[in-house]
Amino acid sequence: MKSFTEEDLSRIREAVQAVERRTRGEIVPMVVPSSGLYRDAGHLAGLLTGLLVLVLALTVDTMWPGWGRWMSEPYHFGLVILGAIVGYVAGHQAGSTPVGIRLFTSKPRMSMKVRHRAERAFHQHGLHKTRDGTGVLIMISLLERQVQVLADRAINEVVPRGTWEHIVQVVVRGIKDDRPVDGLCRAIAECGEILARHFPVSGSNPDELQDDLIQER
Repeated sequence: MKSFTEEDLSRIREAVQAVERRTRGEIVPMVVPSSGLYRDAGHLAGLLTGLLVLVLALTVDTMWPGWGRWMSEPYHFGLVILGAIVGYVAGHQAGSTPVGIRLFTSKPRMSMKVRHRAERAFHQHGLHKTRDGTGVLIMISLLERQVQVLADRAINEVVPRGTWEHIVQVVVRGIKDDRPVDGLCRAIAECGEILARHFPVSGSNPDELQDDLIQER
């Protein structure tokens, strides 16, 4: 997904402010590069690649036993091991890229990582401290290509289950259409419709949390 321009950031901020003018809810949009390190993906890719190189070398040695006669037995064996090591290193590097991580990490595990990252962000940025318990986090995790929406206790008591899945799909659809800002702004507006029904403005309505998109590097 492309980086956000100043115009994009302004649109997102205005979308949040428009919602918060008519509801006691506090919406915080957030983008993180990833929700985990996934070091094991690189190790797994390296092991599989190294094993593949080793199997290929032994297969060639079995089918064409004369291919290594130009070198002594210790050097022959060393060449096979070196090939496996090079295969591991190359596989590890490939498995540590975003594409490699997605290939060698199960979707349920990535979903769990995104959920945990969103829960941590919810507390880090104070969404659990709003006066009426009406904080909503919309977090996009780029590497996993997943979106997580978390709402505070007061909202979850009155909003039906499955409501936030629709908001997630609104953002995902915008990303897939290469219009992430449109998707995020629409999701914020739809969150506002939900919050306005249950938590309309009454009396003072302080702006408790920042309105800008939080971008973690």
